[in-house]
Amino acid sequence: MTAETRVVTSRSGLRGAYSDLPRGTRRAVVLTMGGLHSGHAHLIREARARVGRSGHITVTVFVNPTQFVAGEDLDRYLRSFEADIDVCARESADLVFAPSVETVYRDAHPSTTVDPGPLGTLLEGAVRPGHFRGMLTVVCKLLTLTGAGLTFFGEKDYQQLVLVRRMVRDLDMPVEVVAVPTVRADDGLALSSRNAYLADTERRTALVVPRALEIGVATARDGGSARDVVSAVQTYLDEETHVITDYAVVTDPELGAPPEHGEARLLIAVRIGTTRLLDNTRLVLGGAE
Repeated sequence: MTAETRVVTSRSGLRGAYSDLPRGTRRAVVLTMGGLHSGHAHLIREARARVGRSGHITVTVFVNPTQFVAGEDLDRYLRSFEADIDVCARESADLVFAPSVETVYRDAHPSTTVDPGPLGTLLEGAVRPGHFRGMLTVVCKLLTLTGAGLTFFGEKDYQQLVLVRRMVRDLDMPVEVVAVPTVRADDGLALSSRNAYLADTERRTALVVPRALEIGVATARDGGSARDVVSAVQTYLDEETHVITDYAVVTDPELGAPPEHGEARLLIAVRIGTTRLLDNTRLVLGGAE
């Protein structure tokens, strides 16, 4: 860890770190649950590009218990705090805020939470009921505690990104949500902390996900409709006996009904062994591009 990367765990420590900053310092925050990889490092680099060398970047490391749903093992979630600090230091993050559960949640069961609305019950919300309420609540709390003017989210968890943007808009929160394109391994698999749970054979099987996205994009480019894209993607995934598809859908960019022509989003969620993988891509329906 470099001398420039400070670690605080308390609310008072966070306030003290910010009180030392020159007036008018541009501040950004990258919210994580730890297990940092190259995708997280890219978010920090994007934050640095926006705030400049004189700006300030906070990375939060907090495994949020309220977004885990029944059947998910909170204790199994990847934790690598020392390695996470090293990543933050290499990317020149200024501050790591690593609070305890008791620091974030003053009451064990808070009575005030953020309702994600109807979108929170669809797709991931249908598979993981209550997940988005917990996610938005902690994002709201951490954005409030850090008070940054910019926050950076990867597009890999696209429904999360859309919901966070809606929350910030609906609640008039004074922060800009910056979307960062998905970072991928050389073979096309989206980087994710969940990849660590894949056995070697499962890791190879997981390549069907980016390939399915490519099929979807090609189908749209050839003039296919949303239904054509989903049919082509599902047919391909069904050929893989070790892959269970939770969903493969095409929506508009805000996760509403897909347009007949123009920009849309293809979202996929699959299970390989005990690991769920999410991915998505932009596409243009009807060969309009």
